[in-house]
Amino acid sequence: MADANLITKADLAQAREVEFVETFGYSVKKLLEALGVTRKIAKQAGTLLKTYKATGTLEDGEVAEGETIPLSKYTVEAVDWAEITLKKWRKATSAEAIIERGYDQAVSKTTDEMLRDVQRGIRSDFFTFLATGTGTASGDTFQAALAQAWGQLQVLFDDDNVDAVYFINPLDVADYLATANVTLQTAFGMSYLENFLGLGTVFMNSNVPQGTIYATAKDNLVLYYVPVNGADLSEAFTFTSDSTGYIGIHEVPDYTNMTAYDTVVNGMALFAELIDGVVVATIGAAA
Repeated sequence: MADANLITKADLAQAREVEFVETFGYSVKKLLEALGVTRKIAKQAGTLLKTYKATGTLEDGEVAEGETIPLSKYTVEAVDWAEITLKKWRKATSAEAIIERGYDQAVSKTTDEMLRDVQRGIRSDFFTFLATGTGTASGDTFQAALAQAWGQLQVLFDDDNVDAVYFINPLDVADYLATANVTLQTAFGMSYLENFLGLGTVFMNSNVPQGTIYATAKDNLVLYYVPVNGADLSEAFTFTSDSTGYIGIHEVPDYTNMTAYDTVVNGMALFAELIDGVVVATIGAAA
């Protein structure tokens, strides 16, 4: 009879799954901390995400003595957000690849690359969304455009103490970084710099078109996600996930074709609550 503490192939697969989800979860949490995202909304089965927008007109407050005070009329309208999509991926590692490179290396290396590709997709979707921002600004130089974007945010969020975040192409800031004594940090595959020129946090990524700056208030950013260990998914499927539930993975061998399959699921969207609170600034000739 085998010892109860015997390490089996299933144990190794489970260890890889745990490492996969914990690496992803840590990276997301670090990103959210750098972005200043405080609102994380988990998708509930059978529900739609809505926000509510109040609009109206404030009447003149100068009312003569004894006169009836006019009513200021406001209405509240529900705004539906686009429904989040649960994305699914699968990969297979053949028996021949396992024989050639070894079981752990053959499966782990491809799984690591799969994780990086999932992150790239989330980043790309986020920047595609930012490009739809309706605020505008421009400046002759990078620093001038950044300052103009900051100024627009002060106007757009005039009721709030704005803590700004910017997204730029690395080539637009390369000259400045070459001569500046700064320390870059990384989160979710992006480099960022806190309190850049005293204007806010700047993220650098090649998904941002050169000559363009995206800017918004940190409080305007929201994370909406499908908890893969919730939303009733666990009633039908078994995925390894960490406490956040941002991503799940399940590994299983298939003896019909001698391959080890990995299935990965993730449903996550970073978006701005107010699209008119996202400024798209242009630099130099692009302006």
